[in-house]
Amino acid sequence: MTIDLFRYEGKRVVVVGGATGMGASTARMAGDLGADVIVLDVAPVDYDCAQSISVDLRDQPSVDAAVDRIDGPVHAIFACAGVADGTPGIMLINFTAQRHLIDRLIKDGKLAKGGSVSFISSTAGMGWRKNIDRVRDFLSNEDWASAAAWTEANPDTDAYGFSKEAINLHVAQQAFPMLKAGYRINAILPGPTDTPLAQANADLWLTYAADYREDAGVDTLTPDQMASTLIFLGSDAASGINGETLQVDQGHTNAALVDAYDAPIVKMIAGEIEWDFAALGFE
Repeated sequence: MTIDLFRYEGKRVVVVGGATGMGASTARMAGDLGADVIVLDVAPVDYDCAQSISVDLRDQPSVDAAVDRIDGPVHAIFACAGVADGTPGIMLINFTAQRHLIDRLIKDGKLAKGGSVSFISSTAGMGWRKNIDRVRDFLSNEDWASAAAWTEANPDTDAYGFSKEAINLHVAQQAFPMLKAGYRINAILPGPTDTPLAQANADLWLTYAADYREDAGVDTLTPDQMASTLIFLGSDAASGINGETLQVDQGHTNAALVDAYDAPIVKMIAGEIEWDFAALGFE
């Protein structure tokens, strides 16, 4: 039946960063659709799942130990871990460790053929094309140690925006080789979403696009709205979708880029115009 394309019966999924927020919503939704769900997080998991594994994404031995505890076959990986600027090791958590974990699962033969990888990126990383040379230089460091050394040598890149640019370019670069190997890779780019992380950074994260939402008469996005998109991308229903970075922001970005809505900050993030902090109301 067609509906079976959207379901997860008989599948095993891994959710990295699944204790709270979008990751928790994704894990619960996958479980509701029939999956055996393995959740990895440094925080405790307070809901039922097939397996929960404690992992510190800033520590390679911890990540490798977590991978060793995952039995294959895995049919979908959801890389949902993310922290905000000011968190030590942000590049390790937001990208490097999750890439390493995914690479290990593939190398160890635990990701089943036809399996999928879905990252949570952000509209904050949509300027990767303008920064492509530097992001590509970072991504050329394919192992944990060299990537961590590159970040240490370029401390300004140990930042939220750069971590999301790295995800976006990584997805684009890996689409073809992943497909040849029998897998798919995609990412979602959420707009402001009402998660515990966003609430902790509410003055910055939840005020972004607030005027757009008010003018459109819509609410702030929810973790379940992001989870449902991830679940679709990881399902057989999305078998033709690969290498995509899908904006899930109620149309805010595209409306601003084509001047259907006046939001110069979007064009600044996208690299279409120079940053002008005075125009944004900052001294």
